[in-house]
Amino acid sequence: MAGGLLAILDDVALLLDDAATMSKVAAKKTAGLLGDDLAVGAERATGFQSSRELPVIWAITKGAFINKLIILPVVFLLSSIAPWLIVPILLIGGAYLSYEGAEKVFEWFGHAHKEKPAAEVLHDKTEILQSEADKIKSAIRTDFILSIEIIVITLNTVFDKPLSTQILVTSLIAMLATVGVYGLVALIVRLDDSGFYLINKSRTMSGAMASLLKTSGHLLVNSLPWIIKLLGIIGTVAMLLVGGGMFVHNIDAVHYLLTVMPSLAADLMIGLIVGSFLLVSIHFVRKYLPIQ
Repeated sequence: MAGGLLAILDDVALLLDDAATMSKVAAKKTAGLLGDDLAVGAERATGFQSSRELPVIWAITKGAFINKLIILPVVFLLSSIAPWLIVPILLIGGAYLSYEGAEKVFEWFGHAHKEKPAAEVLHDKTEILQSEADKIKSAIRTDFILSIEIIVITLNTVFDKPLSTQILVTSLIAMLATVGVYGLVALIVRLDDSGFYLINKSRTMSGAMASLLKTSGHLLVNSLPWIIKLLGIIGTVAMLLVGGGMFVHNIDAVHYLLTVMPSLAADLMIGLIVGSFLLVSIHFVRKYLPIQ
């Protein structure tokens, strides 16, 4: 009996060791996409009243966890019985991200009504909460698309491994991505709190240390609006890159035509083309073919 228990423990140890090794490989392959996920997540989680930022991020995080719980078994099932469906699903997701990114670009150039944070344009509590709920739903939808891409890439990294390793590695990367991304988002949007803490702390001190804390605090407080604006731009570009990349890397003809271009430029161009086409099409339908 003791020998059987030791054999089981040995198998578990081997499984965990293999999973740890493959998790490192998968993390490297998804690092770029995780960076995009962070930029998009930060952009989606800003524009709320200060007191509502952390509750909103927590709501998005819970939605992101639910996304993973839905996506993981579906992807495992499809990869076993209908792997041909994965690429069309990725393309649909790419179209959505491209549309979202193109819509932001059109807003920058004044072709659409520029959306402002709920805290700036709404005063009624019900309207503010409704605006928050709409933005949370939009953030969770975007996370859903990015999560599919992350999980598919991770699964492709370990496709030749035993099923137990596939499940363990893919689940681990998916969950760590959620915790890491939204944990960092929470830290970013609360930088001003850290700044105010340093400023208040400096008042209880004197000399060079007090001056250093005060300067650092003001730097954090004053830099936050610029960081949020920058993340908005990076998040939009990231959506176009990921969305366009799904078409470039999953449609051989498109990939072949764009081999002369740098990969990032090709992804961005296709993302803009697809997103702009969808944006114009949807605008046309809404304007000239109103649905009763």
